[in-house]
Amino acid sequence: MSVFDGTRLPAGFFRLDTERLREGWYSDAYFLNTERILAALAKEGYSFNGVSDITELNPVIVDTGDINVEMQFFTRRRPFSLIAGTDEALAILRECTGYFDDQGQFVNTYENLEVEAVMDGVFTYYEGNPEQVSPVLRIRGRYRDFARLETPLLGVLTEATRIATNVYLLLAAAGGKDILFFPARFAHYKIQEMHGYAYALAVRAYNQKYGKRSRAIVSTDAQGNWWGARGGGTVAHASIACFLGDTAETMMQFCRIIPPDVPRIVLVDFHNNCIGDTLTVMGKMFAAYRELYQEGRLEEARRYGLFGVRLDTSGDMRDISISPLGDKKLDCGVNPRLVWNVRKAIDRAYESWDLPENDADLARAWCQQVKIIATGGFDAEKISRFEELRVPVDIYGVGSSLLENSSINNTKNDFTADIVKVRLNGQWHELCKTGRKACSNPDLEPVR
Repeated sequence: MSVFDGTRLPAGFFRLDTERLREGWYSDAYFLNTERILAALAKEGYSFNGVSDITELNPVIVDTGDINVEMQFFTRRRPFSLIAGTDEALAILRECTGYFDDQGQFVNTYENLEVEAVMDGVFTYYEGNPEQVSPVLRIRGRYRDFARLETPLLGVLTEATRIATNVYLLLAAAGGKDILFFPARFAHYKIQEMHGYAYALAVRAYNQKYGKRSRAIVSTDAQGNWWGARGGGTVAHASIACFLGDTAETMMQFCRIIPPDVPRIVLVDFHNNCIGDTLTVMGKMFAAYRELYQEGRLEEARRYGLFGVRLDTSGDMRDISISPLGDKKLDCGVNPRLVWNVRKAIDRAYESWDLPENDADLARAWCQQVKIIATGGFDAEKISRFEELRVPVDIYGVGSSLLENSSINNTKNDFTADIVKVRLNGQWHELCKTGRKACSNPDLEPVR
């Protein structure tokens, strides 16, 4: 599905709105206007009648309506972008290049194009010079056959590449710790599949580059659809509310009913008392685990193994374990002191349990394997700060910051497409707006 295995995603994955893409429904109107003008000129047999920038050629011989061009698509995010979306862009080109004849029938002319594209998962680098970019898609052919596709092509490349690059940078900030992909609620549901694919691509790219084994963990089935994963998750605040605020009972019923292969992760900030709720849940879950374990019912005991506790304290709240004398700005939300307090409480929870001496080792091991998942307001900057302080977070859950598109925070991954050459009298001539230039990229491959 990428450069990692040398294959491209099948076009059917994208469920293209082919009919309306062909009609220009998703295209900026100025591209449609250009296409109408060129088609009309071709029908009239018009020859160029203006002043050409290409002085060495007699422009009268140019059939403007049928002009062939070279167009390059690129992004300018510094210092690099992790490219995604090329497979969907190619699917759009294959299905929607062409024109409608006089009978209103669509004539597909994709085979007349020369197309080069990089594989999803490659990196492109940019140092700030707009005349030195790395094209990820290059198209040569009659412009009026694909003019209307520029808008959707740029859109799929921009969205997917931005997500992939944002995730990659977050993984780098976290040192390869797992990043739970939680932005589903912050974007239109129809693009969850593409977002999840871009996320998984970034995890794979990071692991390959740094020799890590970070896992790709999504929250919806849609996010995992293109690469064969299923959504996973914990109990929600709404679940606890359904159990009248009893977090422990919520988890006990979760453990009893949900298959044991689903990790048991408890959300512990419902009462703004992360340590108190954590200890209550742990006590009840271990009691059930210990009873089944001693009876030799090990598979059933697995149901009561606690994978982790999830801290999700609101950014305007201070957990009751944090002293009110501290800096409110630093102590609100999920902060380093809260995480350290919870880690200490988890590791020592068994010490307060009334257990026979021969069960102490079992209880200690059960407690110390419990992980801490931190969510709520995390971005690359906050994760970097936590990692520099060696805060004992095992997994970060990140949502809206993975969708960010900001020049200020250098998350802007907008793509641009430029005509950089035209074909006149059988020869290619450079022609582009001032400040741009036809560029190369060794990762471009011919697409057949």
